[in-house]
Amino acid sequence: MMITKLALILTIVGAINWGSIGLFTFDIVGWLFGGQQALLSRIVFTLVGAAGLWCISLLFDDSHSA
Repeated sequence: MMITKLALILTIVGAINWGSIGLFTFDIVGWLFGGQQALLSRIVFTLVGAAGLWCISLLFDDSHSA
C-alpha cells in the first residue's frame, strides 16, 4: 500500500533526524528547511508525526505475519 510505504519513509526520516539531534545536536530537517520554526520544517515535522501515528496500525496488522 502506497500510504504505508510513504509513512515508513517519513518515519525513517524522523528517526534519522532524532538520531542526529541526539548524537550531534544537529537538526537536519531544520537545517534543510530554514530552522525549526520555518513553515516547511513544521510541515515536515507534522508529516513525520502523522506517519508515526499511521505506523502504529502496522503493529496490529496480521496480513503480513509469517
